[in-house]
Amino acid sequence: MTTSPLQKIDKAPQTLRDIVQDRMREAIIAGHFAPGERLVERPLCDQLGVSRTVIRETIRYLEAEGLVEIVPNRGPIVATLNWDQAKQIYDVRLLLEGAATSACTLAQSKDFGPKLTRALKAVEAKMDDIEWADLLQATTRFYELIFREAGHTVAWEIVQRLNGRISRLRALTIAARDRETSGMSHMTSIHDAILSHDSDAARRAVEAHISDAAKTAQGFLNRSEPEGKDA
Repeated sequence: MTTSPLQKIDKAPQTLRDIVQDRMREAIIAGHFAPGERLVERPLCDQLGVSRTVIRETIRYLEAEGLVEIVPNRGPIVATLNWDQAKQIYDVRLLLEGAATSACTLAQSKDFGPKLTRALKAVEAKMDDIEWADLLQATTRFYELIFREAGHTVAWEIVQRLNGRISRLRALTIAARDRETSGMSHMTSIHDAILSHDSDAARRAVEAHISDAAKTAQGFLNRSEPEGKDA
């Protein structure tokens, strides 16, 4: 690698491991590390300025998220992502987001509307950013509000376990310019249906959003060259 996608951490706060996990996760999602690329401890230690212990803990954590694979005789590599896996993730999203959004239309408190609107505007404000990390975080926050307001906290825990791979797919679909309807338009439809207390419209908006995103991801993944080669 000629340039480092990771910024060195000068200080070691109590949340050092979390910071390293965030940096590594963002680098994988943004494509700075290609699918199938080996994650070698020493260069990562040098780039981030942390110990091998922290890197090993981070790799184990990202493995649990499905972003890293441990391959015999090769060690940790960036996990590949194919359409079969992506379809399963979209199927899970459809079930969980559809149920949470529908329930949220009925369970929302009086002060929820302004919170959701602010979250939507935060997503819109990051749409044109060159780096996608803040946009993906804002998008995650939008859905977290919906799940928690609906009382679907266990479902949200499941989504969180998939969030690395969900964000990876979002990064693919954000980059697409041939979508019939933009992701922002879909999220606005979800927002409007929730605040209108229309559970059927909210579920339909989620279905349209995920169907569109899945179609875009399928096209991209099917066009991609086989992954898993050495870097």
